[in-house]
Parts: sequence; structure tokens; C-alpha cells
Amino acid sequence: MQLNDFLPQLTWQDIGNWFIYDPEAPLLFNTGRFLGLFLMFYAIYILLRNTFRVRLVYTILFSLFFYYNSSGVYFLLLLMSSVVDYTLSYFLYREQRTVQRRVYLWFSVIVNLTFLGYFKYTTFVLESTNALFGWNYTFHKVLLPVGISFYTFQSISYIIEIYRKEITPAKNYIDYLFFVSFFPQLVAGPIVRAKDFLPQIYSKLQLTKSDVNYALFLIIGGLIKKTVISDYISINFVDRVFDSPNSYTAFENLMAAYGYTIQIYCDFSGYSDMAIGVALLLGFKLPTNFRTPYKSSSITEFWRRWHISLSTWLKDFLYISVGGNRHGSFGGFLFPALFFFGLIVWGITFSSTSIVPLIIAIGALVVFTLTFLFARKDKERTMYTNVNLLTTMLLGGLWHGASLRFIIWGALHGIALAVHKLFADYFPSNKDGKTTALSSVWTFVSVLLTFHFVAFCWIFFRAKDFSIALDLINNIGNVTFDPAQWEIIIMGYKNVFILMLVGYVWHFLPDGITVAMKKAFDSSPLVVKGILLGLVYWLVYAAASAGPQPFIYFQF
Repeated sequence: MQLNDFLPQLTWQDIGNWFIYDPEAPLLFNTGRFLGLFLMFYAIYILLRNTFRVRLVYTILFSLFFYYNSSGVYFLLLLMSSVVDYTLSYFLYREQRTVQRRVYLWFSVIVNLTFLGYFKYTTFVLESTNALFGWNYTFHKVLLPVGISFYTFQSISYIIEIYRKEITPAKNYIDYLFFVSFFPQLVAGPIVRAKDFLPQIYSKLQLTKSDVNYALFLIIGGLIKKTVISDYISINFVDRVFDSPNSYTAFENLMAAYGYTIQIYCDFSGYSDMAIGVALLLGFKLPTNFRTPYKSSSITEFWRRWHISLSTWLKDFLYISVGGNRHGSFGGFLFPALFFFGLIVWGITFSSTSIVPLIIAIGALVVFTLTFLFARKDKERTMYTNVNLLTTMLLGGLWHGASLRFIIWGALHGIALAVHKLFADYFPSNKDGKTTALSSVWTFVSVLLTFHFVAFCWIFFRAKDFSIALDLINNIGNVTFDPAQWEIIIMGYKNVFILMLVGYVWHFLPDGITVAMKKAFDSSPLVVKGILLGLVYWLVYAAASAGPQPFIYFQF
């Protein structure tokens, strides 16, 4: 056995192909290709660290190259939209007349949403229209550019913050392009706010030993979560069951639901960790995007811990815009009305076959209505709050994808948020901070209930279509206590279940243990950190038998 048996075999042709876009092998953080390109980029970046304009331009060029290798010619779309948004923001900032300011704002928002709508929702609208009216219109296949939802939201937030006079715009187009194209978070977040990022551009570049340690700690952890845990359980178990749930036992369907729950967390939080770590190596601090969300004791707390940059964006720029907890609006009531109308029509349509869909539709409407009718305080204000919450979550679901299952996923979370607000109204949390045996038990039960509700919602998020989601839920409902069968299944998927267990244990580790692990990592010599990073990349290479798997949120 030789050393070459453990190392990837690279030729000069392989290295040359690193610089050419391949739609079958886009550039991903979890590949040796990215590691090689980044090391070359970073060596020059360090030499340019004391410059300003040259360093920015150099990073922009690499960012555009990175996006080209992820999405092909669609990097031109990013450039075009950045020119439009920068120009409109330039005039908006200098305009004092209210009407003209609104024109600049809405023109920018409409242009951005038009781009997003065309690429993301054209096929969905056409297929839905054909199904509804019996038409047979066809259209060329519209490919979704990687990360368009993320940089679109980032651009929209930039011009809204200028309109609200919360920030001053970037000093020039180069600075703005650096902000919107910054490659660590370009394709899957975190969604960066201009008020947090622009000041860092103009600050002196500082990279401390502590920053490097934390960056490497995040990158190593992110790689393990994404490639070792998420990809393995996806390829070897979760994908198979979700593709054909009726071909597997009820217990396997249940385990697939638990598997996807930890898979999507490890996948997305792993990417966020790597993005934050890479940005930190460049001297920029990105916002934390996940705070162990499955530890949440309520659905409200879950959304303060899961995809924090998106939930914050939706709160600041959608929820507040349609009225927040202050008043109602046409937009705020429109989407819940359309949702419940469609749900009831669906129930009536299938009532000849089964009464269950109609019961579900009416039940959902009744439950949501009761959340403000039973409010102890201002019922009208509670109605506005809950309606605006549901609008936010419905559109948040639609942001994830043009599909009924994403709308259902968003609606479930929106209704759950309203129900939790009512529950908290009658049973407010203990604010004195004292922990009792009863409160500890209640916290444990609350975490368990919240976790299982979130896991249930993930079924709609992951399933290819609504019918597969219902098949999987129906199969889970048929689970019986059969330890002998369970043991056979567990042993058959031994490695999968071990990694699922590792993922859950890692997620639920007490904060003190995580801090101790980080301190131990910080105190180790730099050469040890480098060797550890190399070993992780080798593990990534060795584990990638089916090729590097795209990050789940790339499709959004």
C-alpha cells in the first residue's frame, strides 16, 4: 500500500478543468477543486491585504469566477441586476420628493422580483394554469440560476434600507458589487444586510489569530456536517425512502423523516458554517445563521434559531411592510384569503372520494380564526398580527420553491406561530428565571413537541410532490411496536443510523462542551489544525463515492 492510494489522483488536465464551468460538477465548498482554487486565490489575497481598491477588485473577479463555475453565464444576470440596483439607489438617496423616492424604490423591487419570478415561477404558473383550465401551453425549460433568491433578497434589502434612511449607500459601484457578489455567501447565504457589511468594507482589514482559529473550526465542522453526515444518510437511506415510500416499511418511513430532519440541518448549517469561516479568513464577519434550532421549546423560538438571516429579513421587510402587529393591509389579507379559499376548494373537489380533505380544510380555517377570537387582549390587533404572520410564512414557503408542498409547509408554520401566540397569551412563560422540576419537565416536553412538529413539516418540504408526502405520513401512521423488525432494519442500515445519532448528539450537545471543544482546537498548534483540515478534506474525498452532492438550498 502506497501513499498514492490515499491521495486524489490529479493531472494537469484536471487542474485546467477547474477553471471551466461544468453543469454536471458545479463549484462547491465541499470539493477538493474549491480547496485548490481558494488556496491559490488566498495566497494572492494575503499579499494584497494592505491595499484597498486592488483587493476589492481582485475579490470581485474571483467572486464572479466562483459564480460562473456554479451557474454558468448567469453571472451576467448578477452583473446586470447590480448595475440597475446601484443606479436606482444612487438617485433614490439624492431624491427628496416622496413620490419620486417611491418610484425608484418600487421600480427596483419590481425589477428584482421580475427576474426572480421569471426564473423561479414561470414553469409553476404555466403548469398550474394548464391543469386548471385544461390547456396545453408549453414553454422552453427555464433553468434556475444558483442563489438567485439570496442575492435578490440582499439587493432588495439594500434599496429598502436606503429608502428608510437607515443607511448611506456604497460610495461607488465597485463597493456595491463587492457587497452583492461576495462569494462566501453569494449562492446560499447567510443573507447579509448592507448596514452590517458595508462598514466592514471601509474598515481596515484585520485578521487575528483568534479569527483564523474560529474560521478553521467552522470550516472543519461544516465539512463534516455536510459531507460525512448529511450526504451519506441522504444517498444511502433518506432519498431512497422519499422517492418511493410505499416500497419500505412503516418504521423505515419514520426513520427517513427523522433522517431528513437532521440531514437538512447538517446540510444547510454546514454550508453556513463554511461560508462564515471562509469570510472570516478574508477579514469579514457574517451573521450567525443557526443556533441549534431543534433545542427550541416553541415554534416561535425555532424561527429565532433557524435560518436566522432569512427569518430576520422576512420580519423586517415583509411582515412589517404588510402591517406587522400594528395594522392590516390588502396584501396582508390577500394571501391567507387565497390560501384558505384554495384549501376549501381542494376539500370540496375530493369530497366525493373522501370527506377528510374537506375536514382538514375547514379545521385549518377554524383553528386559525380561533387564534384571534379567543385572544385575551386586543382581538382586532391580534387578528392583524396573525394574518400578517401567516402571509409572511406563506410567501416564505413560496420563496423556497414554486410548489404546493412549499406553500403547505409555510402555512403549517404560519398557523403554528398564531396558535403559539394564543397559548403564550393564556400561559405566559416564567420570567423570573427560576428553574423547577416542573418547569424542566415542561421544557423537555415542549422541545419534544416542537421538534416533532418541525420534523412533520419537513416531510412536505422534502417530498417530490404532495401525494408522496401523504403516502409517507400515512405509512408512518401505521408504525407498530415490533422490536425484532426494528433491529433487522437498524442493522441493515447500521452506518446510516450511527451517523444520524452522531448528528443529533452533536446538535444537542450542551453549549459548555462545544465551547470546550473550541478552546481545545484554539490551543492546538497551527500545523495540527492544517493536518486536521487536510484529513477532513481527504475524508470528504474518500466518502464522496457518488460525487460531491449539491447543497439543498442551492435549489432556492
